Amino acid sequence: MDTKTAIIALLGVWGVGAVSATPIMAEDRVVADDEEGRHNPLLNRVWVRQGDEAVPLGSLQIFLEDGTLVSDSCWETYRLSRWQQVSDTEISWEEDGMTITAEIAGLSDTELLLNIKLGAEVLEQRFTPAAVPFVCPDMPR
Repeated sequence: MDTKTAIIALLGVWGVGAVSATPIMAEDRVVADDEEGRHNPLLNRVWVRQGDEAVPLGSLQIFLEDGTLVSDSCWETYRLSRWQQVSDTEISWEEDGMTITAEIAGLSDTELLLNIKLGAEVLEQRFTPAAVPFVCPDMPR
């Protein structure tokens, strides 16, 4: 191996080491436990929307601890958005260039109730944890 190749290889190893050692900043994450050590039941759970038959089957939300919101249903393409917990009772996320805010009207290990603010309108959405296993049914033809 010539000197130039050795230097490039060494710089590559140093670069990989520098990237893997980059710390995650605490303010970039939503914490799973609060200061008193209480678990946040909103996080890292698949929440399936309940109720209205107009809602696509299998509509779900996953609020990941790293600030990623996964939205999906059996009939739609999934969406990844940034989200944050604004306060104990309010969350927000980005969707199609807009910030959506929602009041957490109820939250437990078995239910999530959101009041989503859409301008002057407030849309209530109720979720429960996903049953496992679940497979989306075939699309009607």
